[in-house]
Parts: sequence; C-alpha cells; structure tokens
Amino acid sequence: MDPIEASKIITDEYAAKILVATYKKPMTAIELSRDLNIPIAACYRRLKELESMKLVACIERRLTRKGKRISVYQSLLKNAYIFFENGKIRVRFEFASGATENFGGDWKVLDILER
Repeated sequence: MDPIEASKIITDEYAAKILVATYKKPMTAIELSRDLNIPIAACYRRLKELESMKLVACIERRLTRKGKRISVYQSLLKNAYIFFENGKIRVRFEFASGATENFGGDWKVLDILER
C-alpha cells in the first residue's frame, strides 16, 4: 500500500470513527452504526476495508436472541502518523501488538505533480 492510500483510510470520517470507538471497547456493526450515526451499509463496507488492512479484527462471534451470528470488532491500531517532510510523504501505523508498519519506504519521494 502506498502512503497516500494509507493516509486516506485514517482520514476517512467513518473509518476514523470506527477505529476510535473500537479501540477500548469491542463493538458490532449495528452498535457502531447506531452509536456513531453511520449508515449500516457504509459501516459494513468500512469494517471490511479496515479488516482487510488488518486495522480491525473480528474478535468474537455472538449469537443474537433470534439465533443469528454477529461479529464483534476491535481496533488493532494504537497510533497512526502522517509525515510530510521536504516533499516526501510517509505514513506509520503502530499496532497494539507492538508491531509497526511504514508506508512510503525509506522516505520515498512521491511526485504528486506527475500523477
């Protein structure tokens, strides 16, 4: 993933709300939708995207009163940084596990004007 893509997910309003809400308290998509005023379809899309990026994880599958299974999600992200220095962009994700992932390599120059 390039640093622009990584920074987009962190600055997306719905994704940011989900990451913050699930940092300390695991929540279902229905709870997130209700509590954060996110349309349910958008909530599921963001959760799928965040899960594919390993920023949230399904930590439990609960059984509802109606016998349906629902997923409970928790943020895996502890810190996120977006750097812009001397014409270079880099994004760093620090996870609750202690792992760190950098996007942009070793301060790789992104020539935005050429795009």
